[in-house]
Amino acid sequence: MGIIWDVHMLRYLFIDFNAFFASVEQQENPKLRGKPVAVVPVMAEHTACIAASYEAKKFGIKTGTSAQEARKRCPSITIIEARPPLYVKYHHQLVATVESCIPVLAVKSIDEMVCELSGSQRKKEKAIELAKNIKQTIAKKVGEQMRCSIGIAPNIFLAKTATDMQKPDGLVVIEEKDLPRILYTMELQDLSGIGQNMAKRLNRYGIYTVEQLCAAEKETLRKIWNGIEGERMYERLRGIEPPLPPMHHTTVGHSHVLPPKQRNEKDAEAVLHRMLQKAAMRLRKMKYRARALYVGIRYFNNKKWSDDITFTETSDTLHFTRALTTLLSRKPTIKETPLKVSVALFHLTPEQEHTPSMFENEEKTNALFSAVDELNLRYGKSALYFGGAHAALESSPARIAFNHIPDIEIEDGKGGRPKKKKQPPKSEPKEFENENEY
Repeated sequence: MGIIWDVHMLRYLFIDFNAFFASVEQQENPKLRGKPVAVVPVMAEHTACIAASYEAKKFGIKTGTSAQEARKRCPSITIIEARPPLYVKYHHQLVATVESCIPVLAVKSIDEMVCELSGSQRKKEKAIELAKNIKQTIAKKVGEQMRCSIGIAPNIFLAKTATDMQKPDGLVVIEEKDLPRILYTMELQDLSGIGQNMAKRLNRYGIYTVEQLCAAEKETLRKIWNGIEGERMYERLRGIEPPLPPMHHTTVGHSHVLPPKQRNEKDAEAVLHRMLQKAAMRLRKMKYRARALYVGIRYFNNKKWSDDITFTETSDTLHFTRALTTLLSRKPTIKETPLKVSVALFHLTPEQEHTPSMFENEEKTNALFSAVDELNLRYGKSALYFGGAHAALESSPARIAFNHIPDIEIEDGKGGRPKKKKQPPKSEPKEFENENEY
């Protein structure tokens, strides 16, 4: 039996900025243009690249390649320590620039955004004309190094998929008549939502290619995904934009690769306190409370320690600090060098769903931390803090995971709150809000 494909016109335009962090560095420094560049979170030979320019990619350097390996593959490469505030600045400039051409429906990540087409824009010729105009406007207003791949399709999933078909500076349109054959040249893991583990599950059901995936029945995909997400994949492959349930935050946290001088237990614990205080401030700004805390330390030689603790839901930094102290007191002695630390608040409850305690004066506590947050925003992150973080006040600067755009005012806390500006489109809420580093 042949596959029946629903007819859908072009509805979405997806923008993916190519080698974003490296491109920003090349835009800022003309001497780097046309040369291999890699961006790392900290200047250490064993840290991993979080971005590589296309000139560097020709040498096999990509996200995850160690700085040491990058130098071996390309002795002439320039390795740069990441500058998150600069990347966030460019991100907002790019959103505003795209907005001058078409409204941005949603910011998907630091280097991705999606727009909804309307009226005559849904015709292929008009959509292509719009895409070219966006590229030209970006080059003129932000910089010629800020190239992007644009995908146009009936739904967001296919539009994003189209951006991966031609890089850098691509422009690909997927129409109903192109489906499903246009997807057949891709690997399963090229599709958003299919990682290594999901690919293995698909293989267990006899699905090894995108062609076989497209031919699978809806019920089969539901079984593979253990629920409705399989049905959504079935619909996305056919150009349908499935309705999604409201998303909510499930964790707020940070992780940090320790620079060489802080690779000791005392400094590692101070960094954990610093990150926990940042996470608590973010939690309050999001208007959430947490009922649990996770802490983890990764050591050299792949040794790890982690633990978690639950408590009455709160947004009180002092309560979180006591919980962290309890967890650290339970940590066994590990005679290895700490490499990376992580902290996360979880089991979150929105503020409006919180039931006030009968035994605590939460009104006073809320007023106290509102004042603390306001002072830190106004005068800098070191204005008021708990002593456990004293040795790590300059540690854990803002880092950017590709699905999390940090609020630099909170993350770096330099002080001197700027004047209010027109707010850019909101980033879509993500299931995990951790600030991960590479």
